[in-house]
Amino acid sequence: MSGHSKWSTIKHKKGKIDAARGKVFTKIIREITTAAKQGGADPAGNPRLRLAIDKAKEANMPNSNIERAVQKGVGGGEGSNLEELTYEGYGPNGVAVLIKAITDNRNRTVGEIRNIFAKNGGNLGAAGCVAWVFNDKFEPSYDITIEDKETAHKILNLLNTLEDLDDVQNVYANADLPDEALNEA
Repeated sequence: MSGHSKWSTIKHKKGKIDAARGKVFTKIIREITTAAKQGGADPAGNPRLRLAIDKAKEANMPNSNIERAVQKGVGGGEGSNLEELTYEGYGPNGVAVLIKAITDNRNRTVGEIRNIFAKNGGNLGAAGCVAWVFNDKFEPSYDITIEDKETAHKILNLLNTLEDLDDVQNVYANADLPDEALNEA
C-alpha cells in the first residue's frame, strides 16, 4: 500500500477546481459590482450589467452571489471603492500589451503588473504609450509577427501570468504568434 488514501486524492483535485472557480467568480463579481455602480441595478437598463450577469450564470455562480455583487455596486459599503484602470506596456520583442483591471487597491495592482512585466522581459509603460495601437479600427497592420518559438513562449507566459491576476479582467496584445507555439501552450 502506498499510504495514500482515495480521499486525499479527491481532496487535492477538488481544491484545485475550487481555486480556479473562485478566481473566475472574483473577476465576475468585480465586473458586476462595477457595472451596477456605473449604470444602476436594473439589468434591462444596464447592458454591461446584463452581460456580466450572463457571464456569471455561464460560470454557474449562485444567484445570491450575483445579488450581493449588485448590491455592493449600488449600495456602497464594501466593494464601492472598486475602480477601473488601464495599464499599458511592452512585452518581449516590442509587443504592445494593454491591460484592463478592476481593483480596490491601485498601488498593489500596479506593483504586481510591473513585477510581472519585469520578470517576463517587458516593461510597464506610461498612459497612452500603446493604446493607440488598439484604438485604430482601420489598420490591423500594427500586429507584430513573431516567428521565433522561444520569443512566442515568452510572450504567452507574460500574457497568461497577467491574466492570472485577480484584478485583471482583460489582456490584449498585438502579437501574431505561430500556431505551433499556441498549440504547445
